[in-house]
Amino acid sequence: MTRLFRLLFWAAAVFAVTMALWPLATPVPTAGLGDKWQHMIAFFTLTVLAGLAYPHSRLRTIALAMILLGLAIEVAQWALPMLNREGSGLDWLADGAATLVGLVVVGAMRQFFGHRAAEPGTQ
Repeated sequence: MTRLFRLLFWAAAVFAVTMALWPLATPVPTAGLGDKWQHMIAFFTLTVLAGLAYPHSRLRTIALAMILLGLAIEVAQWALPMLNREGSGLDWLADGAATLVGLVVVGAMRQFFGHRAAEPGTQ
């Protein structure tokens, strides 16, 4: 089952990064919460899938990976004007908030199903 979750996680990660870095014909308006909801759905999903795909990884390792992924996407959007996108600290904050909620869900699932993180020093 772990292999399936790993496949789903990596497919979702590739999809999310591709969508985030796909050049737009015109810039997306930044007003409203629509964009933030997309970020939150993507990062919640990625976090939960990461927790299922890597059941022995520590939650803080998953959190760090998701936060760095969100930062990398925002920096790329900011640094590459040909994408017609704007990197945003608020988008990164939405990514982080969704990651936090996802970690709570993963932690609860691990506790319910008895999964334990790796021993200290092994991850």
